[in-house]
Amino acid sequence: MLATSWKMVTPLQWRFTLRQGVKFHDGSDFTADDVVYSLRRATAMTSTFIAQMGSIAKVEKVDNFTVDVFTQAPDPVLLAQLTELRIMSKAWAQANDSVEPKDINNNQDTASHRQTNGTGPYILKKWVPRQQFILVKNPKWWGKMGGNVTEIVYTPIRSDTARINALQDQTVDVVQDPNPQDLYRLQKNDDLKVLTGPEFRTIMLGMDQFRTELIGSSVKGKNPLKDLRVRRALYQAIDMTSLHEIIMRKQSQNTGALVSPQVNGWTEKLHARQPYSPEIAKKLLTQAGYAEGLTVDFACPSGRYVNDSEICQAISGMWAKVGIKARLRIINAPLYLPMMQRYEASIYLIGWGVPTFDALYTLQSLVRTTGKGGDGAYNLGRYSNPALDNFIDRAKTESDPVTRSRLLTTALQLQSDDVAMIPLHNQLISWAMTKNISVVFRPDNRIDWHLVRVD
Repeated sequence: MLATSWKMVTPLQWRFTLRQGVKFHDGSDFTADDVVYSLRRATAMTSTFIAQMGSIAKVEKVDNFTVDVFTQAPDPVLLAQLTELRIMSKAWAQANDSVEPKDINNNQDTASHRQTNGTGPYILKKWVPRQQFILVKNPKWWGKMGGNVTEIVYTPIRSDTARINALQDQTVDVVQDPNPQDLYRLQKNDDLKVLTGPEFRTIMLGMDQFRTELIGSSVKGKNPLKDLRVRRALYQAIDMTSLHEIIMRKQSQNTGALVSPQVNGWTEKLHARQPYSPEIAKKLLTQAGYAEGLTVDFACPSGRYVNDSEICQAISGMWAKVGIKARLRIINAPLYLPMMQRYEASIYLIGWGVPTFDALYTLQSLVRTTGKGGDGAYNLGRYSNPALDNFIDRAKTESDPVTRSRLLTTALQLQSDDVAMIPLHNQLISWAMTKNISVVFRPDNRIDWHLVRVD
């Protein structure tokens, strides 16, 4: 939105013409210096955008409103990946000691972690972590307001019951991700309405396939998760029909793929799951040398995904029936990802959305061998398969769309055959609100506040 046009100058060079007349919230002008700085910042080792920006070789200012982006190799999804990046003010970052991104793996704190200075339609007025977040309309925003919201007050309410009660009492106007078991009650309330649709996020299980010996396991001297038979047993011991109907109240889409149907590379064949069979699972465990079963650590977030802790509790019970005892650890959402990035779990639940709508984002982040440029940035099980890496790397630079889609599908099939991760379901998401609210529903679960109307 901050560029008015873009073109490929050469296969390794993109030129962006920037929007003029845009100001940051502090009143300073938006220029090419801010774009160059923000793109370079996004490629820093501590940046969480490294997976999207890994192909960038350099960024150069042509003039105040023109920027050239050079890639190390042709990047067919660069434009889609750039949409995830937010532009920061270079001068503000320098003045507030925030030139480098915060490292989320230590206790470092920076001004940019608690303050903001953007160019968007709303300005941060107040933020009290875990209590309240207030935005107010930016009177100098360059764009056109399609809605009429002048103030947004975001209030985190951890209790599902308390959130629904607040909506029914109309002390809040909108609730994102209401618990599936509350939907029927909300839909029967004439003062409320519920929007439901598919999200681009797939919920899955990852496994530590790196350590020689798993932490907290009953198996000593080796890692049972390195054995394909054990991974398949874990997969086929999960009764997805029960999870779908009982835990998710049918607000999910069972899948065998790492990506949802909206994503390039997905196919019906990938979508089909391996059959649920406790008998096959027991047989596989016996073949792997675990006829008496085994114990393994299992980490799960609470409050990060829809019914996440309930999913993990149910799966633990299913595994117990085939002889796999899961030592389940349920961890509050803010602490979960930092723990995972320290590789402190043997089996873990994770959800992965695809803002680029291209499977490379999932494959490169989750199952590519850890390396440079975002490779394996969230490969928290440290899985490695050179054959799979080859297809992923070829997809990074392949410009022919048909060939590229085939590479992505082949890579997804390879990970499925090797059970690198265990897909569970694609999330369906719901937004509940008072009837006087009009919103544009999005599969990335983000609300376009400048399009919201209150009548």
